[in-house]
Amino acid sequence: QVQLVESGGGLVQAGGSLRLSCAASGLTFSSYNMGWFRQAPGKEREFVSSITWGGGQTYYTDSVKGRFTISRDNAKNTVYLQMNNLAPEDTAVYYCAAKRFGHSSYDYWGQGTQVTVSS
Repeated sequence: QVQLVESGGGLVQAGGSLRLSCAASGLTFSSYNMGWFRQAPGKEREFVSSITWGGGQTYYTDSVKGRFTISRDNAKNTVYLQMNNLAPEDTAVYYCAAKRFGHSSYDYWGQGTQVTVSS
């Protein structure tokens, strides 16, 4: 079955950095656009960033532009989210998701990894 497993979350001070990874299995990774989402306590899940199947196009929500970088390694079936200059408002559970090329919504989701930024 399809599995998306996030890792790399943790506790960091404001201004610090973390790199999230999402390892995919059970799917043809290079056929999927990949995305990162986050959900803070008491808030709805929100889009953070996405990358197309070949890595040629990336998208970011405005609040993370210039601080976060999404990338992927299709040989390793892994997508990454490099997060720099973290702020307390970035505290959330971060989820990766996979959307098959041509689909309008995400098909698979990971279990999430907690990111906590202290001030």
